[in-house]
Amino acid sequence: MNFRRLVLAALFLSATPALRAVTTNEAVTAEVEGRDLAQQLRGLQPAQSLTNSGTLKLRGSKSRRADVPVQIQTLLTATNWQTVYSAGTTNALAAFSVVHTPAQSNEYRVASCGNEDRNSQLWQPFAGSDFCLLDLGVDFFHWPDQRLVKKEVKKGQTCDVLESRPGVVATNGYSRVVSWIDRDTGGIVLADAYDAKGKLLKEFEVREFSKVNGEWRVTELEMRNVQAKTSTLLVFDYGK
Repeated sequence: MNFRRLVLAALFLSATPALRAVTTNEAVTAEVEGRDLAQQLRGLQPAQSLTNSGTLKLRGSKSRRADVPVQIQTLLTATNWQTVYSAGTTNALAAFSVVHTPAQSNEYRVASCGNEDRNSQLWQPFAGSDFCLLDLGVDFFHWPDQRLVKKEVKKGQTCDVLESRPGVVATNGYSRVVSWIDRDTGGIVLADAYDAKGKLLKEFEVREFSKVNGEWRVTELEMRNVQAKTSTLLVFDYGK
């Protein structure tokens, strides 16, 4: 499930006596382990092609409420896999696909770019939701700066905490993403995304799992925009 992963708190250094300074060797180890973990996460691929349907439940601070049907189709090939997202809305960014290829950057194919810059559109909301296209493609695992910050238990799961930073911070993009990665499954449990000024922008959370045909699957994902005070719940309709 491509949505298993997604968006990190930071490693802070302090001169106060209560905190021990991080040595050079520890910093190098954090970078090496972070790069290795990100590489493993980029290599995770679905076992087979499948199609999931669901609903984007949009909620806003001013009584904004909308339910948008969505379909996610995963196509597995011998060399890569492609995920196609489409939503039942007239929104201009209601259809796109991501091609995942091992050891390569993601390739995004936007159905309708109009006259806008393509890279700028990748930061725009998908179907009016709080998920941007790069969120759904978990593109931050491809960023050059990856650090394993610590290990921590979240929601009952033992997690690796991975901090990801881009080479260049886009004006409307993220300066860093902190992800809590389940050590058993490689799936994202929680993630925090920070804006270009370093302020918390979004919080991602896996809300619910259910057993489907004998297998545990994610059934609810939530993205909260803490600055805009909006949220989007993605609910999957397995077998419905």
